Amino acid sequence: MTDRLRVLLIGKGGREHALAWKLSQSSRVEEIFVCPGNGGTEAGLPKVQNIISVPENDYPGLVQLAERLKVNLVVPGPDLAVVDGIEGFFRDVGIACFAPSKAAAQLEGSKAFSKDFMKRNGIPTAEFEHFDDYETAKKYLEQVSYDVVIKASGLAAGKGVVIPSDKVKALRELKEIMVVRKFGDAGKEIVIEEFLQGVELSIHTFSDGVNFNSLPAAQDHKRANDGDQGPNTGGMGCYAPATKLASPEILQSIDKDILGPTFTALRREGIPFVGMLFTGIMLTSTGPKVLEYNVRFGDPETQTLLPLLATDLADIMIACVQQSLNTINFKIHAGYCATVILASGGYPGPFKEGLKINLSAPFGPDPELFHAGTLLDGEDLKTSGGRVLAVSATADDIRTAIDKAYEGVKSIQFDGMFFRKDIAHQYVTNHNYIIYLYM
Repeated sequence: MTDRLRVLLIGKGGREHALAWKLSQSSRVEEIFVCPGNGGTEAGLPKVQNIISVPENDYPGLVQLAERLKVNLVVPGPDLAVVDGIEGFFRDVGIACFAPSKAAAQLEGSKAFSKDFMKRNGIPTAEFEHFDDYETAKKYLEQVSYDVVIKASGLAAGKGVVIPSDKVKALRELKEIMVVRKFGDAGKEIVIEEFLQGVELSIHTFSDGVNFNSLPAAQDHKRANDGDQGPNTGGMGCYAPATKLASPEILQSIDKDILGPTFTALRREGIPFVGMLFTGIMLTSTGPKVLEYNVRFGDPETQTLLPLLATDLADIMIACVQQSLNTINFKIHAGYCATVILASGGYPGPFKEGLKINLSAPFGPDPELFHAGTLLDGEDLKTSGGRVLAVSATADDIRTAIDKAYEGVKSIQFDGMFFRKDIAHQYVTNHNYIIYLYM
């Protein structure tokens, strides 16, 4: 492959803005086309431009666009594109695509597939059963003695998981998912699994099908409100590395007992994994266990992890698609990164769009402002989604990184804006310090 890269980046969220930001720093990258992009990728990034003429789910149209623009690397952001098999569309015309095959992407596309995969390959995970018939699932749920988690098997925008507090609520949620279809067709098949107690980590791993390298362990904050209260969201903040929670010994265990066996089993089953594997891990009293696999970068983890990556991201992606990841000198900056998500009032439920965003101070290089649900309307920046912006800051210590991120938040205002005030509370011993300081 030529040393000069023309990149087609697919998606419009904060993850995609962060990917464009990092790829634009590569001396190999000539131009980045973001389809469709957002207000942040439309203005302010060198080498980057938005393309809105082709829908992000029109894969043949995206192939034609890539050929016309002489693209030689495609980076899909959203889960749906990867699970739909976008990699195959570009492979068929000889354009490199940093994503797993459609077969390997079943790890995220079907919770039932991924749980069966873990079971037959001895990868530690929660006890489970999966069902495509409501009455059978109901009968099973009525009989189980342990606390459960109910998961829609298909894609549900990161919100297809419910953790009922008792049997009555579990039965009600089961009906909502399978009969009422609160998650649409994603809930036509469900997984009922044992509720695991412990601390959750996000592990992001580059793989070329044989070799793999992981970014620092991160911790996401899924609940909408402080103290891990309120409904599940796509993620309200993140920090890394989570060194107090994941010791070197724990990370070695994750490599040996989870990641290595995962990539080996995928090769053995004829579906080697190339791309980014984002594994949700629960640190339990009996060791790390897999909560779920995702087959793309996480959001907001990407906005937290990429500022810590010292190695050229384009070099890593090309090495993955060329099965030469072992040739990359994989380096991580010392220090920490903290990310705070600013959301629209009402999120993850109904929310208003088109609200003007006011920025009273410039951002960059630290803290960085990553756009998610934004668009440019003339010279005005406006909201266009539930999660609107992410403020990410780095520092030598976690407290300073948190302080810098929240200081950046003070420069942003839009009607109904809300954010969690306790990001990294499991890391910082006295998390009331954070809540009090940023009320």
